Amino acid sequence: MSAVLTQARGLSGAPYFTSIVTVILLAMLLAAGGAAYPGFLSWQVMLNLLIDNAFLLVIAVGMGIVILSGGIDLSVGSVLALTTMVAAWLLNTAHWPPVLVIATVLVMGIVFGAAQGALIHFFQLQPFIVTLAGMFLARGLCYLISIESITIDDPLFVAVSQTQVPVLGGFLSVGALVALLLLVVTIWVSRRTAFGRAVYAIGGNEQSALMMGLAVGRTRVLVYAFSGFCAALGGVLFAFYMLSGYGQHAQGTELDAIAAVVIGGTLLSGGYGYVAGALSGVLVLGTIQTLIAFDGTLSSWWTRIVIGALLFLFCVVQRLLSARVKT
Repeated sequence: MSAVLTQARGLSGAPYFTSIVTVILLAMLLAAGGAAYPGFLSWQVMLNLLIDNAFLLVIAVGMGIVILSGGIDLSVGSVLALTTMVAAWLLNTAHWPPVLVIATVLVMGIVFGAAQGALIHFFQLQPFIVTLAGMFLARGLCYLISIESITIDDPLFVAVSQTQVPVLGGFLSVGALVALLLLVVTIWVSRRTAFGRAVYAIGGNEQSALMMGLAVGRTRVLVYAFSGFCAALGGVLFAFYMLSGYGQHAQGTELDAIAAVVIGGTLLSGGYGYVAGALSGVLVLGTIQTLIAFDGTLSSWWTRIVIGALLFLFCVVQRLLSARVKT
């Protein structure tokens, strides 16, 4: 009996414990949906979880890197909306080629994120305040372009939006494949490169990272530049998905991304967690939304209620584990 208890304590203190809990929670939600609603566990419904949440997965990947470094980025939802607005305006009004439009908005996201990272590091400002200002700035810029929704009818965007990639009898969208590719590349970067190790070191203890000779400033700027890139890429995927640019797009998405990262097992204090947890966190949120949609009688606000309860639960679990982790 004591050996079992010892193993249980060791498991609860393992770095992957909260990630395991998330996977178990996801399996329970899927099982409950399958038992309650016929067709819930069909292959295409499962693939739709990725299709409908591809933009959120991309943003959550960027947010995961930021949180691992000990920061936060509240501007990602607004940058996503700004990306859709700039892309729609460049396509419809300026008549730029779509490939050039995509490249331009991605560079815009990188510059926006890098500027926030530079302000945070060189002026020793709190990430919460800087990215909150970035959130207001990006959202406000949307309405300088237009207060109305701008429809995107570019042939390339329409073709990408309608493309279905066959997957074992079902299909995925181009956006879902891009999101999965970004996830795989970011997992490799976070675990196998000097940049990834620096991110973990800074999130664990910035002063120790400085004493180790790590380039803290450069890493922090790159972290926020990557988050800005992910927000802009998420905006491109959202533009494919919605075929419109609108200043009201992605309201509250930054909080969904934070929730997905935390539920996926990353500590908000930084330095501990896995980028891969973003996928399980996003799938949990998507499954909750799908369950409510299949039910048909519940308000969509129940999604927020359940996500809030889960976030509270995972924060408590993290708090109980954090002392053991930091030691």
